[in-house]
Amino acid sequence: MSDPNTEVLSQEGSAPRTPRTGREAPPLEVKDLHVEFRTRAGVAQVVNGVSFRVEAGETLAILGESGCGKSVTAQAVMGILETPPAAITGGQVLYRGTDLLSLPEAERREYRARKISMIFQDALSALNPVFTVGYQLGELFRVHQGMSRKDAKAKAVEMLDLVRIPAAKQRVTDYPHQFSGGMRQRVMIAMALALDPEVLIADEPTTALDVTVQAQIMKLLAEIREERNMALILITHDMGVVADVADQIAVMYAGKVVEHAPVLDIYAKPSHPYTKGLLESIPRLDKKGQDLAVIGGLPPVLTNIPPGCAFNPRCRYARDVCRQDPPPPDYVVAAQHTSACHFWKEVREGE
Repeated sequence: MSDPNTEVLSQEGSAPRTPRTGREAPPLEVKDLHVEFRTRAGVAQVVNGVSFRVEAGETLAILGESGCGKSVTAQAVMGILETPPAAITGGQVLYRGTDLLSLPEAERREYRARKISMIFQDALSALNPVFTVGYQLGELFRVHQGMSRKDAKAKAVEMLDLVRIPAAKQRVTDYPHQFSGGMRQRVMIAMALALDPEVLIADEPTTALDVTVQAQIMKLLAEIREERNMALILITHDMGVVADVADQIAVMYAGKVVEHAPVLDIYAKPSHPYTKGLLESIPRLDKKGQDLAVIGGLPPVLTNIPPGCAFNPRCRYARDVCRQDPPPPDYVVAAQHTSACHFWKEVREGE
């Protein structure tokens, strides 16, 4: 039997997994997904072999700096990438074992919103300013379920009640600009939940909201996930936001998942230098008055990712092997915990 401290995943890029015998396929599993953007500056490898899976009732948080490929991964899963310039060049997106990437667009559309839904990053931009929120919510029921305008409006009120918008019957005729940022985000959540999807992707759902409203939105998402036994994918760059709601965390850098682990393990024993840097940059009350730790340098230009480990120019653990092709494999460092770092032991032990 192999040593768990030195084992490398047999399938490159695969997320940690537990044996599944006699169980149905998960609501969502992404395998070795590759997305590139063909630009005048060259080909940008935006998503480079991303793999993960999320079970019903579970929350997977995908973390990383802006530009690391989080939102593009979500858009590839939803099938809403603009092509060109984007192109999915490899991998699978499996809903209950069905590869959505292999389906014709007309058939793929049947899964969108019904089975997998998404909360977009900027609620004000995502909502149409010239239609009431009730009309936009009701449209989902009119188009997908053939409801009358009256019944669709009643369902819209029901959904606004679900996301705890006060006086929903009166507010259903209001326009997006008449809602606060937090209330607009709740409208977006209502639209994403309207057709009772099994998988909900929340792309930066607390962007530009104050801390109190952030907490309310995160609590609401956690409650709805539990009530509906949904699979929730939470995309964010803020490690502090997900500590109380995530079950698993996948950390992305330069289009690749560099660490994947249960939430408690990744906070207690980060095993990749990038993850460790993100954790150290979180403000802490016990370090009041001290300089905030930062990760030096900038993420790589995706048309020119450095050889070896993409993080090596910014990494204090980097050595010659980190600067050579191929990039580090995914080492199994603990139960359901992988790290794409040759020196994960040193990182994990804080050396």
